[in-house]
Amino acid sequence: MIRSVKDFLNDYKYLSEGTIKIMRALTDESLNQKVYSEGRTLGFLAWHITSTIPEMFSKAGLPFNYEEDSPVPATASSIVSEYEKLSNEVAKIISQEWSDSMLDDDLNMYGQVWKRGDMLQGFMVHEIHHRGQMTVLMRQAGLKVPGVYGPAKEEWASYGMPEQK
Repeated sequence: MIRSVKDFLNDYKYLSEGTIKIMRALTDESLNQKVYSEGRTLGFLAWHITSTIPEMFSKAGLPFNYEEDSPVPATASSIVSEYEKLSNEVAKIISQEWSDSMLDDDLNMYGQVWKRGDMLQGFMVHEIHHRGQMTVLMRQAGLKVPGVYGPAKEEWASYGMPEQK
């Protein structure tokens, strides 16, 4: 639950560091990985997470430029670079523009009324959701998935433990 701007900033710092770890494990070749022929690609999901930052926060009235339907960059490094820039920017802007007393204010988001604090929570849950989808596609693409909320299966050995199944 987001009760203060500081809560969001602390939670989002940890969340975005994990997202960066995952995005840095992508390769250009892996960006086209799909579960099925009509499914979203790994590159689309990484870009969707990235482009959601200016999209959601501009809808919440913050000074972000947002281009709807911007194309997925051709390189993984371009996606992670843009994500890093935008995640740092949103933390800075939120700390400057919003106060704790504003978190219970109403926002018009996607034709619904959301509280600012709920918007921040929804933003983070959205990212976590799509990040999970990315890890499945990463395994299918043969990439090593870095641990975020604990070690990934390949990382147990570095803790002196057998690989967990």
